[in-house]
Amino acid sequence: MTQRLIYVVGPSGAGKDSVLMRLRETWGSENAVHWARRTVTREAQPGGEAHESVSESEFQRLLEKKDFAIHWQANGLFYGVRQSELLPLHQGRCVFVNGSRGHLNRLLASFPEASVVHITASAEVLRERLRLRQRESELHIDRRIARKVNMALPENTLLIQNDSSLDAAVQALRMGLKARHFAC
Repeated sequence: MTQRLIYVVGPSGAGKDSVLMRLRETWGSENAVHWARRTVTREAQPGGEAHESVSESEFQRLLEKKDFAIHWQANGLFYGVRQSELLPLHQGRCVFVNGSRGHLNRLLASFPEASVVHITASAEVLRERLRLRQRESELHIDRRIARKVNMALPENTLLIQNDSSLDAAVQALRMGLKARHFAC
């Protein structure tokens, strides 16, 4: 069976959460899509991703129980996607996962037919968005902007440049998926 896993990556501040939320809001219910909910060791924030918030010790317990299909650590936090969140793949549904660039190679080893979407923005836009989130100092923001993740994006990666409006990025993603004949 062809995997219909759509793995979305990009640097902090690129707008992955916002693009995925808007895409989900405008997708329509007639299509067979599942939006995987992540488990994160961060408190939920108003207007942010609707993730499952857990402590580090709870995350480790879930990891030991093998509750996660995929998991990673980034920026001092632990992230996971539970096995149950990927079950819709076996029902022929598309599953969107908000992932990690640093975990991409491991993800593709487990799901070689996954499609990759890379959402990015210019350094200036990333910096401004990170400042607006007010989660970290200027020094930490500078480090995030300068950070390069060693990864080779697959040749067929869908690149979304999210420097202008959110609607433009969502439209580019929608058109890119359609051009790749996703039957989601």
